[in-house]
Amino acid sequence: MEVVHISAECYPVAKAGGLGDVVGALPKYQNKAGITSKVVMPMYRTPFLYNSDWVVDYKAKAYMGGWEFEYTIIKEVNNKLGFDLYLVDIAGLLDRQKIYGYADDAERFTAFQIAVVHWMSHWNHRPTAVHCHDYHAGLIPFMMQHCYDYQHLKAVPTVLTIHNAQYQGWLPWAQSMLIPKWDLSKKGLLDWGGSINPLAAAIKCASKVTTVSPSYMQELMHHANGLETLIASEKNKCVGILNGIDHEVWNPATDTYLTAHFDVDTVTNGKQKNKQNICEQFGLDATKPLFVFIGRLVGEKAADVLPAALHTAIGAYGAKASYMILGSGEPLVEAGLTNLAFANNNIKVSLGYNELLSHQLYAAADFLLMPSRVEPCGLNQLYAMRYGTVPMVRSTGGLQDTVIDMGDAGGYGIRFTHANETDIVHAVGRAIDVFENKTHLLWMRERMMQINHSWEQTVQSYTNVYKSL
Repeated sequence: MEVVHISAECYPVAKAGGLGDVVGALPKYQNKAGITSKVVMPMYRTPFLYNSDWVVDYKAKAYMGGWEFEYTIIKEVNNKLGFDLYLVDIAGLLDRQKIYGYADDAERFTAFQIAVVHWMSHWNHRPTAVHCHDYHAGLIPFMMQHCYDYQHLKAVPTVLTIHNAQYQGWLPWAQSMLIPKWDLSKKGLLDWGGSINPLAAAIKCASKVTTVSPSYMQELMHHANGLETLIASEKNKCVGILNGIDHEVWNPATDTYLTAHFDVDTVTNGKQKNKQNICEQFGLDATKPLFVFIGRLVGEKAADVLPAALHTAIGAYGAKASYMILGSGEPLVEAGLTNLAFANNNIKVSLGYNELLSHQLYAAADFLLMPSRVEPCGLNQLYAMRYGTVPMVRSTGGLQDTVIDMGDAGGYGIRFTHANETDIVHAVGRAIDVFENKTHLLWMRERMMQINHSWEQTVQSYTNVYKSL
């Protein structure tokens, strides 16, 4: 069985969020399970590129509309990630440092997909499945089936995984000319709401559609940024598969980022040592419960509620707790949190993306706050549990699939219903009560650290999807 993953992100090559973590881990564990799994992604100018050895695998020319472009496929030589990694280079489009955020992103990702399909069309064999991740690879199932030059790929099954349906890659119909010559009678497969919608096209054309948690699959039929009726109509080929985490990378017993290692038997002392390190760095009190938020400071994560919620929590519980925020995003949210930290010694903010600090915070924190409005799967709560940090989550998507409230039988986390100030403040109060009951806190930590969220579990579910094709 050979599976080709096509994605805009892959950790540690280039990552903006959970998509990168998944594509960096799933193929590795598929290879361990005996599936030949490969990853194809754009050749951004990131440190990984310059710190690795490469060989040119293929070079050719293809057309995007009337523009003939040259593309180069390079392959990482040493199998550093546990799978074959291929990067696609297109001068002027993909040779950039950032993954997203450019005015010509539509052209960049369209050209990337054309290059990938053009390259695969010249292989002397056919893979078992082409696995497309999010809208950046969403046109590929359509092109394999309905572009005249790639008809011989029509029999290759395709799988789409939706990591986040909020982003769909809309294109005006004027840009339909960018897609290599295609069967115009199939226009309806590209169209959704009067524009070309790559994510909608992939949902229509892929052999199977997966989402990154069972609950998110159900939620998309009611909240999918305009795709609700489409997903409901295609539900028979859809399945929700919960993401795993890489237990080799996220392991408090071996994590090289940590100042003190620990496992389930030494969790109390180990976490306290890491907590003291963080509190010394940021001027916080290590005797108090430490609440952290790690992630993008955007509306999806309900980060806009955080400044008011934390201000109210401080008013309600005084100096009983410390708070640490790591992330970046909307300027107004960043400013609100920075101002709050300026006025309160028990709140600290670190703006930006910091892999080292994130690992240290998972190990140091007592509680992780995730009030997300939208959370297809969520990986942060899984990392937190692996490090004995109690997740405080809103009941949505993968968060409700992975966290059992401490008020329920066997519960080890804290769940709340609404992404608002009242629910967050109440959850903080519950957490402070738990922190003061050391026996219960230790039981929760030991319980969550022994839950298996490794990729081995998830790989079998994907294998079943491929076999069904």
